[in-house]
Amino acid sequence: MKKLINAVENVLIEQLQGMAAAHPELTVNLDPRYIVRAGAPFAGKVAIISGGGSGHEPLHGGFVGHGMLTAACPGEVFTSPTPDQMYEAAKAAASDAGVVFIVKNYTGDVLNFETAAEMVHGEGFKVQNVIVDDDVAVKDSLYTAGRRGVGTTVILEKVVGAAAEAGYDLDACVELARKVNSYGRSMGMALTSCTVPAAGKPTFVLGEDETEIGVGIHGEPGQYREKLRRVDAITETLTHEILNDGPYKRTLREWDRENATWIERDMTDEPFKSGDAVIALVNSMGGTPVSELYAVYRKMAQICEARGISIARKLVGPYITSLEMQGFSITLVKTDDEILKFWDAPVLTPALRWGM
Repeated sequence: MKKLINAVENVLIEQLQGMAAAHPELTVNLDPRYIVRAGAPFAGKVAIISGGGSGHEPLHGGFVGHGMLTAACPGEVFTSPTPDQMYEAAKAAASDAGVVFIVKNYTGDVLNFETAAEMVHGEGFKVQNVIVDDDVAVKDSLYTAGRRGVGTTVILEKVVGAAAEAGYDLDACVELARKVNSYGRSMGMALTSCTVPAAGKPTFVLGEDETEIGVGIHGEPGQYREKLRRVDAITETLTHEILNDGPYKRTLREWDRENATWIERDMTDEPFKSGDAVIALVNSMGGTPVSELYAVYRKMAQICEARGISIARKLVGPYITSLEMQGFSITLVKTDDEILKFWDAPVLTPALRWGM
């Protein structure tokens, strides 16, 4: 294992200390660990809070700031943050307008954020959880019940963060977040594994001429392994899987504030169709250079055009990574006037900034 670390047990705390030194516009709390926008809470503004295992940077701490997240909770590498982290982050970030927790669909994250929501409700704050589950490669995995939450998370955090900045109340932020999630689909692939510092060895092993199609951001196995093909062929596979994905039915778990209990309801996502406009994310898993991502974007854009789908906005780069894994993912999120308005709104975070 070759990594720029001092001691395995100090990896996360030293990285957080470095982030605090580099970004004085953020407040980094080390016990329990959370990152919050300086000046929070903001009167009358809904707090948008997310989190997850570290190793996916800039997700989530790199997206804390004006027009995006109010706070983020970093767990250990590839490990869910704890409910007390989320609870303390919410207390530091929340005004009387309430809290929206954005949760990627991994079992540990879902359970811990649900516990945190109950704790926050007990403090008298309005709260709601929104699950992101956009990975078309799997229905269930070792880590999830249902689809994994991946690239749509970035777009959702930007859009809903801007809506909160503009004065949306809690229910409006939640409705918008669920719409963005229902409009988003993603899929990834890997050329190599990554190495979690505490493990000291690769999460999985690929042959020199093998790729994993449909891999998860923690190194979860995908749909299948195959021999390495040209970038155009791999991009075709992922893009067609996303565009051909049919209606997807999910069960939403919602916090009923009046009765202080979790309730469930069904929701079905509609597939992409000719005439749709999308926000496109071509994302590096951490070890793939941006130059190669542009080759992916080129082919993905050609396929979208041939299918009658226009790309209204795009991101190309490392936005939700898996340590040093070589590979990429594609995310397409159908858009409308409301989503585009908040996508274009000013944002100022360590990793995403425009319009300021």
